[in-house]
Amino acid sequence: MSTPKRIVFASSNSGKAREIHALLQDVYGADLELLTQGELGIASIEETGVTFSENALLKARHAAAMSGLPAL
Repeated sequence: MSTPKRIVFASSNSGKAREIHALLQDVYGADLELLTQGELGIASIEETGVTFSENALLKARHAAAMSGLPAL
């Protein structure tokens, strides 16, 4: 049995997390553990980007830095 791949979802929106988890399970199967930043106690950061993409990148970088895990 392999160790699950842990990924942080840079949001506390559990509905979005379930949708992303379902999509990623097609690739990772049972080896995927998707955690929201809220589950890890990571506070949201201010979205200072001009575009949705800039804000998504800010949030993912923050979640990765705070958790030490890959984030999206």
